[in-house]
Amino acid sequence: QVQLVESGGGLVQPGGSLRLSCAASRFTLDRYRIGWFRQAPGKEREAVSCIGNIDRRTFYADSAKGRFTISRDNANNTVYLQMNSLKPEDTAVYYCATITVTCDSVIRLKYYYGIDYWGKGTLVTVSS
Repeated sequence: QVQLVESGGGLVQPGGSLRLSCAASRFTLDRYRIGWFRQAPGKEREAVSCIGNIDRRTFYADSAKGRFTISRDNANNTVYLQMNSLKPEDTAVYYCATITVTCDSVIRLKYYYGIDYWGKGTLVTVSS
């Protein structure tokens, strides 16, 4: 069974950092663009960042620019999201997903179709 598994979430103080991981089993991530999404309580799911599969070009939502960095390690079949300077408003469940449309569509146009697989998410709580 194809799976995406997120890890690395937890409780962190404002200003702190976390690195989320998205690992794939039974398929190779290097065929896909990979996006990170988040959903806070009572809010809609939103795209945070995306990385291309061939050019590895990165895209960020305005809320993530300058603080988050997405990267991929195809040898280890894993995509990462390094999150720095975390704020309470970053509190959410974070999901990774395989994307078949362009990263620009997902991030800039918020076009959330063309997503084949979702992970189950990892909770990030930013609180003092």
